[in-house]
Amino acid sequence: MEQRKLGKPTDQRMALIRNQATQLLWYGKIETTLERAKEVSRMAEKIITKAINSYLDVDKKVVERTVNDKKSKNFGKSIKLEIVNDGPKKLAARRSIMRLLNEVTEERKEKETKQSYRERTEHIKHPLVEKIFNEYAPKYDNRAKETGNFGGYTRVLKLGPRRGDNAELALIELV
Repeated sequence: MEQRKLGKPTDQRMALIRNQATQLLWYGKIETTLERAKEVSRMAEKIITKAINSYLDVDKKVVERTVNDKKSKNFGKSIKLEIVNDGPKKLAARRSIMRLLNEVTEERKEKETKQSYRERTEHIKHPLVEKIFNEYAPKYDNRAKETGNFGGYTRVLKLGPRRGDNAELALIELV
């Protein structure tokens, strides 16, 4: 399948598709022209498929450590910690997805204090990648197992011509 040129040089076209794919995966739907929507759909489908194929690859280790913090009530005691790291397949997929998408920062919720926002987001380095692996991948993997359909994670709906330049508008959303 040939890639659409969208009337732009390669670097600008790839930046446009990357930005729109990022927004689609972050917000769940965007409104754009039909040709752009088709290109963004291709990229988003590939990203979600990559996440589905690797999200279960994790390494779990149980480590026994002694507590050295004098302020802790467990000082000097030995505790067991379960450490979960990405497996090699998931790590490669995560890095590949991070290369394809732009960085998105978590937004503060309404009436949320700075302190609670910091506490909520301090352990999340890449919120969009975490959202893809923790929400979308399990959701679409279960959907594929139930229905037997792999793919088809996005939907493009035509909205009609845009006023002004008569470009065909479309709404692209995650199914």
